[in-house]
Amino acid sequence: MQGTKNLTSGPIHRQLFNLAVPIMGTSFVQMAYSLTDMAWVGRLGSESVAAIGSVGILTWMTNSISLLNKVGSEVSVGQSIGAQNAPDARSYASHNLTLSLIISICWGLILFVFAEPVMQIYKLEPAITAKAVNYLRIVATAFPFIFLSASFTGIYNASGQSKIPFMISGIGLLLNMILDPLFIFGFGWNTEGAAIATWVSQATVLGLFIYRLKKRKEVLGGFAFFTKLESRFVKRIFKLGLPVAILNTLFSIINLFMARTASLYGGHIGLMTLTAGGQLEAIAWNTSQGFSTALSAFVAQNYAAGKNDRVLGAYATTLKMTAVFGTFCTLLFVFWGSELFSLIVPDPQAYKAGGVFLRIDGYSMLFMMLEITTQGLFYGTGRTIPPAVISIGFNTLRIPLAMLLASIGMEITGVWWAISLTSIAKGITSAAWFAVLKRRILVTKGDDD
Repeated sequence: MQGTKNLTSGPIHRQLFNLAVPIMGTSFVQMAYSLTDMAWVGRLGSESVAAIGSVGILTWMTNSISLLNKVGSEVSVGQSIGAQNAPDARSYASHNLTLSLIISICWGLILFVFAEPVMQIYKLEPAITAKAVNYLRIVATAFPFIFLSASFTGIYNASGQSKIPFMISGIGLLLNMILDPLFIFGFGWNTEGAAIATWVSQATVLGLFIYRLKKRKEVLGGFAFFTKLESRFVKRIFKLGLPVAILNTLFSIINLFMARTASLYGGHIGLMTLTAGGQLEAIAWNTSQGFSTALSAFVAQNYAAGKNDRVLGAYATTLKMTAVFGTFCTLLFVFWGSELFSLIVPDPQAYKAGGVFLRIDGYSMLFMMLEITTQGLFYGTGRTIPPAVISIGFNTLRIPLAMLLASIGMEITGVWWAISLTSIAKGITSAAWFAVLKRRILVTKGDDD
């Protein structure tokens, strides 16, 4: 099939690595947008970091919703390619883009209109809330860029061409890194300058995706970006992507309330620690997510082709790769957490608090990678419900557990332990669930879970 790579034959290690590295690079680039903003805004003070950090949770929620069509693209297009069905692959690509545009406009409008009451959830000082509202309204107008770029990325990943999204996203990050100090300090726009820099960068990324696909027709031999929606394709996309989107959206909502709890017990330093610390944790999360996405694309093609030995081989290989990096992240967070945090926020009070968070969170790194790797295997076989149940269940448990531990004298560290303990539980449960369902999944290719 034109513009695709066949993943159903050849060395598993090399194919997974070649797929995963650009995907990880793309994930790191997306993470670096927020880290770049925080690093520059951190020079304005911890209150400014708290302002953009509070919006960062809503941006995370936005990226979570966009996964409906990113994962929908990766699995539906990938399985169509594996089944050698080019017309369906092109139709799924067009439908995912159309849906992502509609959803992004609606979501962006909601947050733009209700920015102020949404930011009141955190109960921050009025000056911090005002900064957050302005930042959110600017970023909300860029949501169509974010959603469509996520769908384009999914289409490229499904086609085995994960290097292209990495290169395009890298250009956007470079632009953001140039514009951040210019807009924040050069023009004196402060936190609003960081939002405008992100807006311009995301618009550029989308423009590059459109240019490459329209001019070069390098994926699926070309396809229509937008199309009249047909129920057959829409239902399949929602069946594949909606559980993933709900899972991650609920995770971000839970994190919203965790942030409120952190603010309650630790003030704006507690909120800043959770949001900035979450960005640093994303070093590990994005690495495992990159391997998970590569595994999902690999499994989608091989599962559709009936090559179950390659499915299991890819899972074992990915687990080994993520275990090595998980061990590295554990050592980094546990022993050098404060030093790492100080690179983002140089205020001693802030980076000492951040070091405590990273040390406690570091104990869960291997288990987090186990969960996300197994998640990729489930996604590739079209079974998105088990990971959703595991994640939603344990992430929801974080709220009462955090409040319980904080109320019995652990204060803010109780919130951090609630995050770490539930991550450990998710990893163990994910691996056990697949072990129970393995024979059923690989023998019967139905949609039931």
